[in-house]
Amino acid sequence: MARVGVIGGGAFGTAMACVLRRRGHEITLWAREAEVVESINRDRVNATFLRGVRLPDGIDATLDFGAAAGNAVFVLLAPPAQHMRAVTSQLRPHLPAGVPVITCSKGLEQGTCALMSQVLAETLPDAPVAVLSGPSFAAEISIDQPTGVTLACVDPVLGERLERGIGTPRFRVYLSDDVIGSQICGVMKNVLSIATGIVTGKKLGNSMRAMLLARGLAETVDLGLALGARLETFLGLSGIGDIDLSCNSPQSRNMSLGIALGEGRRLAEVLGERITVQEGVHSASAVAALAGRLGVEMPIAAMVDRILNHGAAPDDEIADLLALPFGVEPAVVPWLRRGPAPASLPLAPSLD
Repeated sequence: MARVGVIGGGAFGTAMACVLRRRGHEITLWAREAEVVESINRDRVNATFLRGVRLPDGIDATLDFGAAAGNAVFVLLAPPAQHMRAVTSQLRPHLPAGVPVITCSKGLEQGTCALMSQVLAETLPDAPVAVLSGPSFAAEISIDQPTGVTLACVDPVLGERLERGIGTPRFRVYLSDDVIGSQICGVMKNVLSIATGIVTGKKLGNSMRAMLLARGLAETVDLGLALGARLETFLGLSGIGDIDLSCNSPQSRNMSLGIALGEGRRLAEVLGERITVQEGVHSASAVAALAGRLGVEMPIAAMVDRILNHGAAPDDEIADLLALPFGVEPAVVPWLRRGPAPASLPLAPSLD
């Protein structure tokens, strides 16, 4: 039995604590909120972020980074993407050199357009990094409903060790070495689920939602290949698996937000009612900025950014999207003909 640290006491961090505890580990979960720590330790529930789920014994919560990370064989990171830099900068003095970290946060950092692995290369330079992504609603995996996820790691030996430390028959882990592609998929599924939510709220039909999912996947592939990702990643669990889940279920926080916008509600009003983070809201502007830097056309992502961040009316944006010239499939052919693209992000640190 090993000790594992989980950083982030939101819904997904708490759910992953349950998964890891069922794997047999002793879990110390760091949370920012004192009330979350008290609720977990006293009542065995996270009443703030994961209501209705009783947590197994063997999960202890703390406000102390050292208690969570000091004796851990690996640390799982699950703060909101926009808080990753601040949280891991505070974690750094408490994390022994060489202890692996696994990021579960799905987003691009605003301003830098950095992937989470790139943020961690700066804030935790002595920690090997892996990426966990795939179709995994917190409410479902916390109660042991089955799924499969991708664990991306450039070191195959470390990847296999982490796979054995995480996977169970009902939380299946599949290895990949495409760290970039796995993260781009996680970023884009949040943006696309807002888009599909908007058309669902507008009652524009299942056919249009499916069109946005397919064309949004093409945009995701174009962006990922421009950064050096591999095409097959987008066909796997972290790609179409996660995109399909988020774009077809109102249980998705991002899709439900899009539905509310499509029904005519204002963004500030919807966000004001929620305590959880909708990662797609923050990532949309970063995706639009990154696509501009790389010269990648992403009309659906750009539409979401204009609606969320520039006050555009959903009806006008949908009309403009439908008025675009017809195209040719597959959209990724130019990238495949051109060969491998540079893997570095402009104005962001190298993944190497």
